[in-house]
Amino acid sequence: MKPTCSIVIRAFNEERHIARLLDGIHHQNILDVQVILVDSGSSDRTVEIATEYGVQIVKIQPQDFTFGRSLNLGISHADADFVVIASAHVFPVYPDWLERLLEPFADEKVAISYGKQRGMETTQFSEHRIFEHWFPDISTQNQNHPFCNNANAAIRKKTWEQNAYNETLPGLEDLAWARWAHEQGYRIAYVAEAEIIHIHNESWRGISNRYRREGMAFKMIYPQEQFGIFDLLSAFFSNVKNDLKIARRDKIISKVWKSVLGFRWNQFYGTYMGYHQSGPLTWQLKQTFYYPRNGHQNKQMEREIKPIHYQELTGKDEK
Repeated sequence: MKPTCSIVIRAFNEERHIARLLDGIHHQNILDVQVILVDSGSSDRTVEIATEYGVQIVKIQPQDFTFGRSLNLGISHADADFVVIASAHVFPVYPDWLERLLEPFADEKVAISYGKQRGMETTQFSEHRIFEHWFPDISTQNQNHPFCNNANAAIRKKTWEQNAYNETLPGLEDLAWARWAHEQGYRIAYVAEAEIIHIHNESWRGISNRYRREGMAFKMIYPQEQFGIFDLLSAFFSNVKNDLKIARRDKIISKVWKSVLGFRWNQFYGTYMGYHQSGPLTWQLKQTFYYPRNGHQNKQMEREIKPIHYQELTGKDEK
């Protein structure tokens, strides 16, 4: 029999986080799942930990890695009709995460669903603001724009068979795929109840590189778009102003103002550099974007179901 869903996880040196995600999957209401880890050359215990959980391991060479290529490889091994996509450094908040993420597919017109993301104590204040902006507390069964995020999403495999993920993009393969699905008349569902915690512990350079590759990708998807010096400065100052306004309201401005300036500058300077990056996605760029790895707590949405208590689990994530 087919599993209810296949879960594809992309990973590179994620031994600090992978076990918590796998524990969260183990504590879901839906247990008949296939878990596939696409590893792109981890040198730590990522593969060993995943193997302890009975995960199916698929390997991709670092020089061949892109987000789209690794996803296509993982999905090609999926046995289920529905494929859940999760980053290795996320973990579900509730035991009905998978159940909620898959519910929209009762509508045959839905091609993709994606869930809410929140940060944790170590998350940059400005990144909390980004999560709040893109992942609100209100769900929608038929979103009117093509945004989605593959850190926490699900797709129909038969729809993916019509159009695989773009393997040439340095990032935003999820946006490109959702744009295609939207243009084909498929629906995109957002599920606020399918909540995960997304861990980003990046250096300033790491943040700049993340937005640089996304800027490159956005320019490839929407070549007519521009992001010049004026756009950089306008976005920087307006977002800093809004962040500091919220921080002042929450009486934490003295604690976060430096991180706000650092995060927003690297976000938009990286975006600017990405828009002006010329040439193909070379191995040197891949090494820069993918392989070097170096808070403020939001109020949690009230739900009737109890969250997963990770401190009561087996402790495998502490290895």
